[in-house]
Amino acid sequence: MTENAITLGRPDFDAIAEWVQPQERVLDLGCGDGSLLQLLIESRGARGWGVEIDPQGVLAAIRNGINVIQSDLDAGLSGFEDGAFEHVVLSRTLQTVRNTQQIITEMLRVGREAVVSFPNFAYWKNRMAVLNGHMPLSEDLPYQWFNTPNVRFFTIADFDALCAEMAIVVQERMVFDEKGNRVLEEENFLGSLAVYRLARR
Repeated sequence: MTENAITLGRPDFDAIAEWVQPQERVLDLGCGDGSLLQLLIESRGARGWGVEIDPQGVLAAIRNGINVIQSDLDAGLSGFEDGAFEHVVLSRTLQTVRNTQQIITEMLRVGREAVVSFPNFAYWKNRMAVLNGHMPLSEDLPYQWFNTPNVRFFTIADFDALCAEMAIVVQERMVFDEKGNRVLEEENFLGSLAVYRLARR
């Protein structure tokens, strides 16, 4: 992070803040209470808009001064013009979206770059949980199997393969463990959270 950057203790937010340049336009999909956009506005002077389906999240974002639209991401981004943003962000939300390829395609239509972060199901602690007969429960997968909003689980290797299949350029990838430390080796085994910076080929 730069000296004057603000951190919220989330390594994916910190990585995204490094990638966003001053005054750029950012669309945050599944923005929740708008914390990421607040960070980008305050540390980068970004012009930010959010999309959120949960009414409580929408109200929280409005209270935080964020421009937010209530919408279901599975319905697509037809309300946004091509190239309207420099960055379109989907932070820890891809695993809750049903139409994975559609939303990634739409992100790269609406934005110059797409930024995606997600929990890595192949993280060694998750593998151990499954070997012991239980679904994983961790900092990055905090829900029980019966109340999780996640509709799919996938790994860094799976996402790399999807990007190759969709002819998407991975401009940068950062992987972190549960403590927020950067993982540089055996990322699909040692990494709990992955953050990708994507572009069209």
